Amino acid sequence: MPTIAYGTGSKWKGHDVTAYVEQAIELGFSHLDTAQYYGTEQFVGAAIKESGLSRSELFITTKYSGLKTPEESIDDSLSKLGVDAVDLYLIHNPKLQKNISQTWSEFEGFKKDGKAKSIGISNFDLQQLQDLLKSATVVPAVNQIFFNPYNYAEHKALLELSAQHGIVTEAYSSLAPITRYPGGPVDKPVNAAAKRLGATPTQVILAWVRSKGVVIVTTSSTKEHMQEYLEVADLPELTKEEVAAIDEAGAKGPPNVIQRVSYRVAQRWREVVLVLMLFYALQFLLSGCARK
Repeated sequence: MPTIAYGTGSKWKGHDVTAYVEQAIELGFSHLDTAQYYGTEQFVGAAIKESGLSRSELFITTKYSGLKTPEESIDDSLSKLGVDAVDLYLIHNPKLQKNISQTWSEFEGFKKDGKAKSIGISNFDLQQLQDLLKSATVVPAVNQIFFNPYNYAEHKALLELSAQHGIVTEAYSSLAPITRYPGGPVDKPVNAAAKRLGATPTQVILAWVRSKGVVIVTTSSTKEHMQEYLEVADLPELTKEEVAAIDEAGAKGPPNVIQRVSYRVAQRWREVVLVLMLFYALQFLLSGCARK
């Protein structure tokens, strides 16, 4: 399984992402992540067809979101994606399932029938995974979860149990410290590591995810950001001290609403001050030229 995936959920739900997926494939993403609920499977399928790549060159993940029966859903997903089988089929969320054991039994059938090469789960917490393992004949290949430095401590036991059973953890929304919680305690150690590596804070957070043995699921509409994500694989590893510092900062929790607002206001004021400085500098230069 490729260690980084291009996701088509989040802000893309219900939108035509064909061009973005095509661009992601062209830049080097080979792992594509979608879901029944996202409403993007047909666009991922169109991009796959347009790429001209052989099926073996791509790793395709989709998810059962409970909108139809499991069998109807996987057949519908395969049709929209234009493939005979997906590489990974996930139960999207345990909260959407009336009987997880029964659903998982049907998933085991999909694997046996060749409709899914691997089967897994998403958004399962520690107790839910423990319960599933009691009845499962096939151990889930993957558990995809919301994962970042601010919730690592609460997920640590889940990651350890998954590792014990050979279950790969995948992470979505790992950039939350930047996109949702800017100005928090994680910023300092992340920025310090970024300075040492000559990398961006975004790349450091993704490198931190990799340091935990976790697969990255991320997305963007811009070529620059896609390249930024892919280049994480070429970065030197974070030191043990850097990882520990990010862990420790993350354990303090994300900034509260007041702190986030204060941070954004301060950032905006810095931008205003910079614009004013540039304006007055330009005025000074122009007045000097006029005197000459």
